[in-house]
This record gives sequence, C-alpha cells and structure tokens, in this order.
Amino acid sequence: MLRTVTAAVLAGTLAFVPAANACTGITLTAKDGTQTAGRTMEFGVPVDWYLTAMPAGTEIAPELKEGTGGLTYKAKYGAVGMTAYETTDFVDAMNEEGLYVGLFYFPGYATYPDLSDDNRDKALAPQQYATWLLANFATVDEVKEHYDDITLVAEVFKQMGEVIPMHVRVVDKTGKAVVIEPTDKSLKIFDAPFGVVTNSPTYDWHMTNLSNFVNLSVVNVPPVKVGSVELSAAGQGAGMHGLPGDFTPPSRFVRAAVFSQSAIPAETGADALEQAFHILNNFDIPYGAVRGEEDGKPAPDYTQWTAVADMTNGTWTVKTYDDQSLHVVDVKQALKAAGGKTVHVDTSKWSQTFVDATADFK
Repeated sequence: MLRTVTAAVLAGTLAFVPAANACTGITLTAKDGTQTAGRTMEFGVPVDWYLTAMPAGTEIAPELKEGTGGLTYKAKYGAVGMTAYETTDFVDAMNEEGLYVGLFYFPGYATYPDLSDDNRDKALAPQQYATWLLANFATVDEVKEHYDDITLVAEVFKQMGEVIPMHVRVVDKTGKAVVIEPTDKSLKIFDAPFGVVTNSPTYDWHMTNLSNFVNLSVVNVPPVKVGSVELSAAGQGAGMHGLPGDFTPPSRFVRAAVFSQSAIPAETGADALEQAFHILNNFDIPYGAVRGEEDGKPAPDYTQWTAVADMTNGTWTVKTYDDQSLHVVDVKQALKAAGGKTVHVDTSKWSQTFVDATADFK
C-alpha cells in the first residue's frame, strides 16, 4: 500500500500552463564526504504537491489509456519525496539506498514514440520515469546499464492535460551524476561532472555553452594602470563581471555551475545542506518576476518549493514559497512508519512562523 506521509504543499488542481521552465539543480560535496543534491521547482500555476513515501513492494501500474497495456512492476526500493497530485509520480525524491532522482521540464526538445505493439510490454508515461528509476536502482552505475530498459511513450498526464516534456538528473551517494533526456524519440544519457541541470536546450549544449564563460573568476580583478591613470574595480565581485543574471535556462545553468563549483566545501553534511539552500536562494523567482500567459491572462512562473537531498545521511528536506522553514524527512524512518496513515499539510499549516525578538531587548 502506498503510504502518503504528508500532503498538499500548494493546493489547486489546475490545468497545466506551459510556464514551468525555470527549475535549477545543483550538487555539493562536504569535506566529510557527504553528498547533497538540491533543486528549485517553478510553475506558472499552483500545483497540488504531496510529500510521499512509497515503500518497497509497492505495485506501480502504467498510467496509459485503459486496456492499452504498459509495464506493471513492484518497487525493489522504497522512496520519499515530492509527487504531483495523489500519485506515485515522483518529481524529486531519494530512495532508501541513497539514489536521488529529480525530474526537470524539457520543453521543445522532449520527444516520445507512440504506444505500439513493439513497445507495449515495457511502456510507461513520461511522468513515471523518475519513480521507475528510484524503485529499481541503487547506484548511478546501475542506472547507466538499464536506463533505457523501458520505453517512455507519448501519454497525457491527465491531471495536467499534457504529455510531460521532461528530462531527469540522477545522483548517488558516491557523487556520480547523470542526466537522461528523451530526444529523437529515444533516451540519451550524459555524464554530469558538475551535477548541474536546468531546462532546455539539451544537456550537451549547456556544457558547450560554459566555454563562453571561462573568463569568470571568484577572485577580484586587480587595479590596472592605463598610462598615468590607475583604474580599479568599483567594488567586490569584479571577477564575475559578465555572469548572466536572467532567469533563462542557459543563464541559470552557468550560474549554477559557477556557484556550486566555486563554493568553499562545507565541513559536514548539515553544513552542506544549509550551503545548498543558500546557493539555491540565488535562483528563487519571486511571484510576478517571470510571466507567461494562459488564455490571455498572466501566468507568473515562481518558485513553489526548494528541496535538498542528503544522500549520505538519508534525509530529504524542503521549504515552500509560503513557508521558508526547513521540513526534514528521514527517508528510512518514514518508510518504516505504519502503512495507510496520511498526514495532510496544506498552506494553512505550512505557513511562515516568525520569532518575536522584542523580548531580547528587555
């Protein structure tokens, strides 16, 4: 039985709006070897999110049209993380072996074959891919051997009314990372040496684009003498002059690579988790700063939640737009909890608390 540990972070069962193109993922390694993977989740409309625990042994059915077949399987490993709506479709989660998988939007490039007799027995809908990886594999090496054992077919996710264009990032507790993308109607896998991912274009394009920013440096630019005049930088950060600051996927990819790779390694896993959230704060999109349009009405893309997985210590931590407090889940302990119990957490419960420091002056 699927155990849903926590429920709606942001309520509202609404049709999908194609304004969800701003998610950003990073990885960090602490000095003690702790591996963390963090990400932001942006959407143009509120989505019904659930923090979900899926125990090992859970049977996962294909989300295809009734009577058309598809792959049914049982989870080898349990997993905990965020799902969209009351489904087993993980968007961002970690399994009990420390394998992290995050689903990121990939519009304009994701393509899937249609369901056919040739792929029917191993077919899944795109939104089911992260769950399949979490349920079946413990390491990135295993994923690399079997990532295309199934076929993702062009099936509409009924809760959103669209075939989900997505790619995934996979990271294990050794720090190995890959990105898997459905292009040309087949799955392609890339090693991800920086552990960074955003959205479109393709992952190899983003890595090539990094070459345009090799001049960037965390070290301030020294004064330069031009003739008899000495010119100095106006202030701190001159070495990063030219770092793209907009919210497009290519610009966010560059910033994510620069910030994560230049970060001074934290001492412990707890420190690395806090560091990851601080870095991801740079990718927070305030409501109204980025706007698409749906049915002639503005559809602001904003950061609905941010999560960090600690693959070494087995925790998955999240904060939401309405509650910046860190909500931590111990993955193995959550999976041990009694089945069938549901804890509903809506925005009236996940709301920001404030500490009154006035008394400190007395």
